[in-house]
Amino acid sequence: MNVVCLDMEGVLVPEIWIAFSEESGIPELRRTTRDEPDYDKLMRWRLGILKEHGLGLPQIQEVISRIEPLPGAREFLDALRAETQVIILSDTFEEFAMPLMKKLGWPTLFCNSLEVAESGEITGFKMRIADSKLTTVRGLQSIGFDTIAAGDSYNDLAMIKASKAGFLFKSTEQIKKDNPELPAFEEFDDLLKAIEGAL
Repeated sequence: MNVVCLDMEGVLVPEIWIAFSEESGIPELRRTTRDEPDYDKLMRWRLGILKEHGLGLPQIQEVISRIEPLPGAREFLDALRAETQVIILSDTFEEFAMPLMKKLGWPTLFCNSLEVAESGEITGFKMRIADSKLTTVRGLQSIGFDTIAAGDSYNDLAMIKASKAGFLFKSTEQIKKDNPELPAFEEFDDLLKAIEGAL
């Protein structure tokens, strides 16, 4: 039995932190897992910048409420879910993701959670599990699933490489160059065909 594991940001929806960077006028917040492989380091750095600027969860959620899925993402997800089980594995947080899940038709999402003070300041974050994407894929495989995975960033590579079939989608030129063995796609139709071929 197959289960498809997809990254969320950059694959199905725009990068939340880039959108917030543009709206807040803080260019440093454009940095994502495409640039920084160490997620813990990246998040601690982001929280420092938010604190410095007096920004918290309400301001980020306000920006997220206006973010729309990438064109074709909902249709791609609907077509894929009609054929097989799909889980979105993301390093984002429940507090960010829920409005986006609604726009995508409430797919299954495994992600993390934030620690938020009453003032709205984000004081910390709680990762669901270490190396969450790879650990989840390995867990699914241990209970009899074959996994097929797709993502765009450094933190997706382990789950992609550990799966029966794995694909890069809308990734960077550097990641594609560093991983020439991984098929890379830019369009949802092409990714859907590749996944269907692996089912």
